[in-house]
Amino acid sequence: MVSPVKSYRGAAAQIPDLPGVDPRLSRLVEARDHTGETRTWHLLDSGPLLAERGITPRGTLLAVHGNPTFSFLYRSLVRGDIPWRVIAVDQLEMGWSERTGVTRHLQDRITDLSLLTDALSLRGPVVTVGHDWGGIVSVGWALDNRHDVIGMVLTNTGIHQELTESLPRALQFATTPAVLPLTTSLTDAFIRTTLAISDPAPPAEVQAAYLAPYRTVGRRKGVEAFVADIPANAGHPSRSTLERLADGITGLSVPTLFAWGPKDITFSDRFLRDLIARVPHADVHRFEGASHLVWEDADTAGLVADWLEDTFGEDPSSAPRATDAAAPPQARPSVSSFAQQAPQMHLAQAILDRAADPATRRRSAVVEMGKGADGAPREISWELLAARVEDLAAGMLAHGIMPGDRVSILVTPGADLTAVLYACLRIGAVAVIADAGLGVDGLTRAVIGSHADWIIGLEKALLAARALGWPGTRISVQQLPTLDRAALGVDTSIAELAAQGRQMRTLGAPLDAPWPDPDADAAVLFTSGSTGPAKGAVLTHRQMGAMFSAVGETLELQADRGLVAGFAPFALLGPALGAPSVVPDMDITRPGELTARALADAVDALGSPAVFTAPAALRNIIDTAGDLDDRQRAALARVPSFFSAGAPIPAPLLRGLAPVMPSARALTPYGMTECLVVAAIDLEGIEAAGEGPGVCVGRPVARTEVAIAAMDADGTTSGDITTEPGVTGEILVRAPQVRDRYLMLWATTRTASRFEGWHATGDVGHLDSEGRLWVEGRSAHVLATAQGLLTPVQVESAAESVPSVRRSGAAAVGPRGTQQVVVFVELTDTYRPGPAGTPRAADVPLTEAVRRAVRDQTGADVAAVFTTTALPTDIRHNSKIDRAALSAWAEETLQGRKARAL
Repeated sequence: MVSPVKSYRGAAAQIPDLPGVDPRLSRLVEARDHTGETRTWHLLDSGPLLAERGITPRGTLLAVHGNPTFSFLYRSLVRGDIPWRVIAVDQLEMGWSERTGVTRHLQDRITDLSLLTDALSLRGPVVTVGHDWGGIVSVGWALDNRHDVIGMVLTNTGIHQELTESLPRALQFATTPAVLPLTTSLTDAFIRTTLAISDPAPPAEVQAAYLAPYRTVGRRKGVEAFVADIPANAGHPSRSTLERLADGITGLSVPTLFAWGPKDITFSDRFLRDLIARVPHADVHRFEGASHLVWEDADTAGLVADWLEDTFGEDPSSAPRATDAAAPPQARPSVSSFAQQAPQMHLAQAILDRAADPATRRRSAVVEMGKGADGAPREISWELLAARVEDLAAGMLAHGIMPGDRVSILVTPGADLTAVLYACLRIGAVAVIADAGLGVDGLTRAVIGSHADWIIGLEKALLAARALGWPGTRISVQQLPTLDRAALGVDTSIAELAAQGRQMRTLGAPLDAPWPDPDADAAVLFTSGSTGPAKGAVLTHRQMGAMFSAVGETLELQADRGLVAGFAPFALLGPALGAPSVVPDMDITRPGELTARALADAVDALGSPAVFTAPAALRNIIDTAGDLDDRQRAALARVPSFFSAGAPIPAPLLRGLAPVMPSARALTPYGMTECLVVAAIDLEGIEAAGEGPGVCVGRPVARTEVAIAAMDADGTTSGDITTEPGVTGEILVRAPQVRDRYLMLWATTRTASRFEGWHATGDVGHLDSEGRLWVEGRSAHVLATAQGLLTPVQVESAAESVPSVRRSGAAAVGPRGTQQVVVFVELTDTYRPGPAGTPRAADVPLTEAVRRAVRDQTGADVAAVFTTTALPTDIRHNSKIDRAALSAWAEETLQGRKARAL
């Protein structure tokens, strides 16, 4: 249906019904523009709808689109949980606003918008919302109307472009004189390309809505003029305005939100980095996987709704205006601040202390398997490690690596990685740790998403950095030949930095740097990515010190024995506790393939150390124990303690390990990257707990509290927090070692901190009458069936009681409340390590056995049973079952679609 509306400039304008837009929002307004002429604007205005509902708006969201969109972009802001008046304009020459034939530059558009808001009698409190070049216009309006502005929201835009920087390639192509009219006005290629960037593409009716105002050459002239107004050179008419805005935004201390689609080929993360540098107090959320049209690709409106509620509450009228000399808004208290604090430590102090002690200075600090002469282990003493840390720290400072700079460390575990990490911690640079276990795609997302200032890496990592455009000045581990250095864009090497620092110290200029503030950022540690893209958990020096203390105390890690780290990142913990460490000879990207022989050789290199492995390694260690020789068996017999974390460990696995390490106390801590140790239990404790719904992970460790947020029948977490036994819900943790926040994931941090003083883990479980915690899976994977609420571990434990089943994964299909249970199983006889295969329907006897076991133990009916050679797991630990992938496969298959590999 098309409804005729008022004509302007002699051309009949017809605005079609737009999907998702109430026709009552559409409005035409007349206002003078910068030339003094009266022009007709089209805008979406939710004011009348709020009035109909009897709602007094808390304020106004003034939303400004870019090129080649229009107000339709912001239709999602009109929603029940945003009780603000939304005014989304179509800029002149764009959308359904008037085509005037006037060439408008950036300052003209800012002035035009101010004249429109004057005509609307728009007054504060106003939060500006901008996207693309509309973001720049909205900043200009905010600077010119400070008395009304209390906040800003910017999405995929840019406020500054250095004259020495090239435009993004997409814009370089678009602004070429020969190409510009062909792609922007003579055809609709520019508009279609903008829509095509999204993955998946917007629905056909949405694409048609975006194209509707630009059907003719005349109506697309504004698109061409907008592109031509990009101020890429010093002489451009809009250059001075852009520079004024870039400087001016630094003085806007109002609450600010940056919502970003990092896959944008135009406004990439380099523009976000610039914005953060100019507005360091801004809240930031990167929607991983979203592109330029972040309003279409992600629930950006939902993010804005939550941010408005948290930031301004019910009465924004008293919020400071941009004209007020107010301090930037303060971040909410961290979860760790609510907990009993651990003894404070300087994170590199133990290394320096061991090096200064004559009794320990020449003992091994780091052992590198196979790196010595004839393939023997190479040992690095505490004295040598401490000197390397101080040399590197001095060299880094001299080279310009400053406190607060983010340093992405892409080095395999060993002496180099240890020295670089602790040099960063010593001077207050923020270490970004994203290990190779994330895989190439995950590592790329982590490195780019961390906005690192520096990259320190092996040659292979630097090659990837060059090829994939990872940000940061590049530093190699070893000094490279001149040609290689130039080809990789390498600035210097850690060998050169250490030599520079050593020379400075030799000449009488010792490292003179204060220890970092305990509440300054220390590290960004990336999660496994088992429940979505890996997240960067930011820990302060205080929180990281508490983490080291918690690990050492829980695992009774003795400095004179040391640690074998079968999961490579754990090798970094030893030096902080004064304990030597070694990583077995293994593929660090596949910790589940650690063999008993490799583990025994690493143990033998230290004598009688504690051992840590990823959970998936346990099976392989047990399976390959028959390959051990007498020396290796003797070495493993000396192990005093063994522990594994990353996923709960069932008692049968720990029992199977007893013959391999007969003297070891088998301990399985429960924790996560965000809080490395939460609870712990040994085999005796597991056996004392007996059978139950889930895996018993023991009692909370020192200074740590655990509670449960109860769930309703649909699996929704309520606000009822309890420590009563038997209540199933989301596991909450309070501890001094809980992460400070997630890096540039405001919404994720909010969700995980939604219960004040608690970190919501995303795991589901319960406490028993002895105060022990039982883990039952992920809260997102809870099955809301017609028989009631089931946790995945309940179903999986039942299925694994069938003798032929090696391991199982529970999935759910259908709407919550009536979900059907589907079970996937690995069979002992057909299991094959490696990637998951294509599931096949289980035979009738197996299906009936699994159904009977699940029904008897949980009361639930199983709709289908499938077998697979291997269940899909996370990349890092090779142990956390990807239940989301199982559910997606089951949903497709049971709807009759073609089966595929998981």
